[in-house]
Formats: sequence, C-alpha cells, structure tokens
Amino acid sequence: MEQSRPVLSARGITKHYGHVQALRGVDLDIYPGEVVGLVGDNGAGKSTLVGVLSGATTPTHGRLEFEGRPVELSSPLAARDLGIETVYQDLALAMDLPIWGNLFLGRERLAKGLLGRLGWLDRKAMIADAEDKLAGTRIRIGSTLSRAAALSGGQRQAIAVARAVSWGSKLVLMDEPTAALGVEQQQRVGELITDVASTGLPVLLISHNLPQVQDICDRVLVMYRGRIAADLNPREHGIEEIIRWITGAAVKENADVR
Repeated sequence: MEQSRPVLSARGITKHYGHVQALRGVDLDIYPGEVVGLVGDNGAGKSTLVGVLSGATTPTHGRLEFEGRPVELSSPLAARDLGIETVYQDLALAMDLPIWGNLFLGRERLAKGLLGRLGWLDRKAMIADAEDKLAGTRIRIGSTLSRAAALSGGQRQAIAVARAVSWGSKLVLMDEPTAALGVEQQQRVGELITDVASTGLPVLLISHNLPQVQDICDRVLVMYRGRIAADLNPREHGIEEIIRWITGAAVKENADVR
C-alpha cells in the first residue's frame, strides 16, 4: 500500500487521571485506505486513546495533526466536523428513537419550503435514505421504523457501525464493533470494514477478536501499559506473537521498547 500523508497523527499523547497515567507518550499515524488494528489487554489504554482521537477525551500532553495540520479535538462534534466518526463501546444510541432516527441523530433533515423553516423534519426522505444506507452495509437489521430499545444487542451494534460508516468521510474509529455480534454478523462487519478501506477511508479498529484482526488489518498496533509497544505486520507476525506483545512477554525481551 502506497503511504502518502497521514490522515491523523498523534505525537507524545499522555493522559493522567489523578495519579493514574492511562497514556504514556503515544505516537501513531493512520494513512488513507488502511485498516489499523489496535489491540491490548484490559487497561492498556486503548479506549482512552480512541477517546482522545475522537474528541471525547482531552489529553494531558501531546499534539494531534489532521491531514498535516495541527488540530485540537475539543469535542466529538469537532471530530465529526472533520469527518471522523466513532463507534463507541456504549454505542451512543437513543433507545426511544427508531433506527432511521438514530442514523440521522444530530443530522436531521428539514422539510423543504415553509414547513422546513418552521422546523418540520423530512421524515420520509430520512427513512428512505436510512434504508439505502443499511442496505449498503449488507447488515440485516429489519425495519428502520423499529425502536432501538426493541432490538437485540447485536442489532444495536450494527446500527452504530452503519451510522459511522455512512457518515465518516475521513476516518472511522471502531471500539469493539463486533463485541455483541454473532459469527455471521461479525463476518459481515469485517467485510464492511474491508470495503470501506478500499474506498480510501481508513479504519482504526479496537478488537479482542485476534483472528479477525489478523485477517482484515494492514497493521496491528499493540498497546501495553499506556504505550504503543509494537507496530506489527499481521502477514508476518502470527497470533501467538501478537499475544506475547499483549501480555508483555515480548516487551521485556526488547530493550528498545520502553
């Protein structure tokens, strides 16, 4: 894969929660069209890092660059305005809204003409567009009129994935997007991620599903105790070696990793 300018870069990112240091000088680059796996044990700092990259968490120190320009992601809305979409572990869905309402949450379309000026929504257009977006993801969820509260955990997860992929124009961050999905849906999400990357849209994927990470990712970043301990090519490094980095066994053997 030809690597040009990174879409998003992080340099020296740290995050302190009182005396707890969740991130300890993280550096990373995410390039157009690549799928980057982010793995590590619980507490390694993965979700904190995604929080920083998505604007949900303010770093203590360090800097971010977006397409070569310094940027401050002061909120998820600021990240969204740049084209960065995120699938969070808690999904961030409105349970009382239907599927189509969740797909357009924060992006509601107004009706044309006088009704739009009065604040009326173009419900018909959003429902039709939501059906097209879901069809494009190849994830079967059901009627877009169904309320999110009535869906299974896997279906809710699929909505969150579909929303991020539909609106992400520069980068998609995924924090355990297949955690609540069955085998078939996990496979479909993996195919979707590959399809998305083929259009030039990069994906940063946090996952404990190492076989899937090895199958679809171009690179695997291993976090250990708040740092990026390794940047591995999954075609050259097997799952057993990735696990050795996750557990710290390989870290201790490499004196240049601190």
